[in-house]
Formats: sequence, C-alpha cells, structure tokens
Amino acid sequence: MNETTALAALRTAGVVAVLRAPTADQAVRAVDALVAGGITGVEITYSTPDAAEVIREVDRRHGAAVHLGAGTVTTAHQAKEAVDAGARFLVSPGTDPSLADAMLDTGAAVFLGALTPSEVMTAVRLGTHAVKIFPASLVGPGYLKSLRGPFPDVPFMPTGGVNAGNLGTWLDSGAVAVGAGGELCSASAMAAARWDEIEDTARQFADAFARATTEAKS
Repeated sequence: MNETTALAALRTAGVVAVLRAPTADQAVRAVDALVAGGITGVEITYSTPDAAEVIREVDRRHGAAVHLGAGTVTTAHQAKEAVDAGARFLVSPGTDPSLADAMLDTGAAVFLGALTPSEVMTAVRLGTHAVKIFPASLVGPGYLKSLRGPFPDVPFMPTGGVNAGNLGTWLDSGAVAVGAGGELCSASAMAAARWDEIEDTARQFADAFARATTEAKS
C-alpha cells in the first residue's frame, strides 16, 4: 500500500479503537458497539484470543465500513495471518527491522511503534507509513508537538492516554489520528457486556473528533 492511500484511510478514521478483549466473542460484540457509536477505525490486538478469527468475523460483518487492522504484531507469522484474515493495516508496539520488512511485504499499511527521536528515525528509514507514538500516556501532547520540530513531515499516531477530553489537543499537536484503548473500550466493560456503555463512549470520541476537525478547518 502506498503512503498516500494508507494515510488517507487513517485520517478519515481519525480514531482507532485498540481492542484488548478478554474473549473473541466479546471483541466482536465490542466492535459492533463501537461502530454503532461512530468509530470506524478498529485495531484487534494479538493479546485478544483468536485475534485472526476476530478480524475475519469483523470483516465479514462490517466490510469496508470499518478500517480494520491488527495490533501488537510481533512476528512475521502474525502479520501474514492478520492480512489473510482481512486486516488492512498492521501495528507493532516497537520497531524491529526484520519484522518491519515482513509487515511491509504483506502490502498492508504499516505503523511502527516509537517513542524517542532515534526510534522515530529508525521507523521512518524502515518504511513505516505512520509512526505510532507509544506509550503516549508517558509524554503527553506537548512531547508530540516538540517532535514535530525535527520531524515536520512524519505522520504520528499517539496511542495511550487519549480520551474524548484531550483528543482535540493531540490533533492540534500534530497527530494525524489517535489510538485509544481502555479509555474508549475497557476490558471490564467488555467482560461485563456493557455494550451500551461502549457505544456511548464511542459516540463521545466520535463527537470530539468531529469538533476538532471542524475547528481546524474554520
């Protein structure tokens, strides 16, 4: 996938729900609730049981309506398996040269994880389509804004510590999109089958993203 196509899809989604579900069924049900609330970016992590089967089922249910990917990708096998199941982007928590090559070989969009300037440079050199700043909760929007100084053309997706209240600040600081985990779809809500709660939180995130993008254009 070329960079333009990969970034267009990521920018359109705006918010990527990072799912670490207790069970495969709960992951699928959570995606249904997220979509109902207006979130279209979904990352099924490999810490979710039967992650590839979840990806396959979500793709069957929602198709192109969901920008679907796999997260916590740490092996070449996972990268291929996820894309074969329907993932259109792959996310790794860090940056490893051999893994990056395997992820890119699948043809999917690739988002490598980084935190320091040196790691950002390595991820860019290896061909990442965007850099996942992780764990963003440790550094905050001000850190991302500082990174934009030496890296003005690098697309960043902070993940961790993003909520509906600070989402706009992250975008103002230079993020092309954000990844949200427990703040958007918590493991406890999934385990307790609180689908209405997940849908409501998704709507708050979707509304915050819509407000931020509207303000940016005005």
